[in-house]
Amino acid sequence: MALGLSACHPGEQPGRTALPSAASASAAASTAAAVERLPPSLDGIALAAPDASAVRQPSSPQAWGGARSGRETTLSDRVVDYQIEAKLDPEAHTIEGKQRLSWRNRSAVPVRSVYLHLYLNAFEGEGSTFMSEQRRLGFSFRSEVPVKKGDWGFIELKKVQQAGVAVPWHFVQPDGGPATDRTVVRLDLPQAVAPGGSTTLDIDFFDQLPRVLARTGYFGSFHLVGQWFPKIAVLELPGERGALVPRWNAHEFHLHSEFYADFGSYDVRIDVPEGYTVGATGELQGEPKKQGGRVVHHYVQGDVHDFAWTADKRFAPPLKAIYEGEGSPKVQVQVLYPPEYAHNAPVVLKATLDALAWFSKTLGPYPYRTVTAVVPPFNAKEAGGMEYPTFFTADSYADQTPGTLSHFGQEFVTIHEFGHGYFYGILASNEFEEPFLDEGLNEFWDQRMIHARGQRAPVATAALKRLGVGTTVDVFEAERLGAGLKDPPDGLGQNSWHRHSSGSYGSVYSRTATVLRDLEAQIGSEKLELAFKTYYQRWKFRHPSTADLREVLAEVSGEPALVQRLFEQHIYASRSVDDRVESFKSVEELPLLGLQLGPDGRRSELDKDARAKQVDMLRAQWKKDHPASAQAAKKKDPQTGETLAEPGPFPYRTTVVLRRRGVAVPQTLRVRFADGSVETVRWDDQQSWARFSWVKPAKAVSAELDPERQHYLDLNQLDNSRTLKSDGRAARRIASDAGSLLQTLLALVATL
Repeated sequence: MALGLSACHPGEQPGRTALPSAASASAAASTAAAVERLPPSLDGIALAAPDASAVRQPSSPQAWGGARSGRETTLSDRVVDYQIEAKLDPEAHTIEGKQRLSWRNRSAVPVRSVYLHLYLNAFEGEGSTFMSEQRRLGFSFRSEVPVKKGDWGFIELKKVQQAGVAVPWHFVQPDGGPATDRTVVRLDLPQAVAPGGSTTLDIDFFDQLPRVLARTGYFGSFHLVGQWFPKIAVLELPGERGALVPRWNAHEFHLHSEFYADFGSYDVRIDVPEGYTVGATGELQGEPKKQGGRVVHHYVQGDVHDFAWTADKRFAPPLKAIYEGEGSPKVQVQVLYPPEYAHNAPVVLKATLDALAWFSKTLGPYPYRTVTAVVPPFNAKEAGGMEYPTFFTADSYADQTPGTLSHFGQEFVTIHEFGHGYFYGILASNEFEEPFLDEGLNEFWDQRMIHARGQRAPVATAALKRLGVGTTVDVFEAERLGAGLKDPPDGLGQNSWHRHSSGSYGSVYSRTATVLRDLEAQIGSEKLELAFKTYYQRWKFRHPSTADLREVLAEVSGEPALVQRLFEQHIYASRSVDDRVESFKSVEELPLLGLQLGPDGRRSELDKDARAKQVDMLRAQWKKDHPASAQAAKKKDPQTGETLAEPGPFPYRTTVVLRRRGVAVPQTLRVRFADGSVETVRWDDQQSWARFSWVKPAKAVSAELDPERQHYLDLNQLDNSRTLKSDGRAARRIASDAGSLLQTLLALVATL
């Protein structure tokens, strides 16, 4: 038997594949046979491909009902309506749920089979896709909290009815995962849903929350309740995210995948014992109602695609504020926190307000009336750093001394999780198939916020700070160090599960931020920011794809070839950038040895001795004719600090050879000369090397590739420059990087 829980659910039909993951050979054969007996869907509508990833075909202008003008009665083209009643037993960590789910068929064909996500079943045992990827592939989730006896969780369907008629269901594995994965279920409806019509499903369900180990669960009296209810999948139509025909986008819950769902409205009643503080997505409807030692909290939110909540009897009184910004409603902001982390709450509140202002200014006004941030308690760290609409969890740190790594970490996590409210929440990209559109774009925009206010990332702990250590790094330099630039195995546009490793998935954050930082350096900040604002305005509430982002960037930047090349190199593929100055020399063009034809037509030979005498004579004469040259020779190069070479009667031939080990990117070479002149050339072709040469009166003193540092993606920036005299800049750079890295390691060790 596999570790965990396994059981058949009421309503299961013959052919259901609900076997333990460590079944015997005969049981495995039975499972295979059961899979073969699984009846096809009743309408023949296909599922998205198991290897679906970054989309190349732009969506139709009318996708998802067309661009939202702001004149519509709702922010989104609502597809679903959830009315849920949830009763929490905080001792058993269970939820009894009743759900009335209304779904609208946007397609032009009748629908007989629909799909639900049952995400909590990822935590029922080692047979789930989530746990199998951890066990078989070596994938990991953050700190890898061990699962002990009693820590597992699950969701169970107790009843599903359509118009009072029982609905049969079948567990399916759309991505070819183990037959014991039960995170996706197909409902075969007794009545077809007509094109443009709607249906309502009445569902009773039961949750056993897991001990917090990834995104959701409990620890002690603390409960983070996310991905907890039966959630209908997305039916994509032709012209949406590359679809050619209607298809269900319903992937299993993979270890690294997050979520994707239709917009709609949520009306949720949360029943908890008296003494528990509740926070949730949306707006609280009046005062909670007390009865029989319990309290019902009623929350409503429209134009979102998920709903999460928290409950804890240990929460301190919330820290509150109001945000008022142009174009936004008055926003009620609150931070829920346990007493042991009270010093975290002001940091989280300020960072939330700062992020509200930044995202509203640079993308678009925040459209909702609430933001709730949660600081997890001690030993529930895996509940931290998670986003839901109008609701997110920050982190929790023992120390919040300003100017330290932990203080910066709390600021950044808060900004990052709030930022998801735009990229995951309002834009609502498909996190299954295109995770970089949320995690990567959000990381980039968060760091732009940090960088714009002149803030650098400290790498010192409080203890090191007391010792006078105050090392900081530029935030995009820090992203570059974590971007996995050397031989990346997967394109940024790869889906969340078909990955070489967890490290490859993790690089989606930093590598995307670095790619977009380089794009901004090439097209300019004004165009980049206008492009992102256009992307947001055009695609908010409409689930944009990779191709939709690409098209906006190409259009607004006015440089489609540059944008296309970037996407082909780094989004749809995985290529490194590694250009360098391979050789650099600058030598005098002395009289040539050998036979020379004189004015009288006779040949004479110039040998080394004769040339030496001729050179000395010409130099002496030149100095006599140019007495100011002695002063020129005392000048120093502003870049290297070296004394400039003495001018003379002979010109210098300067030759620079550039070498390319990775993909081609538009490069600039800048060569400085002893007389202060500069030559700048562009290298923008597909060749693996290039040679540039000049003949000038002065000797070259330095050659530098990418002098404006447009390419943070360049694997090794230390080989981008050379000088013809000793230059300590590279050595100083290595020492500085090493020092910063050492400080970072010390800081990390100190916080363990």
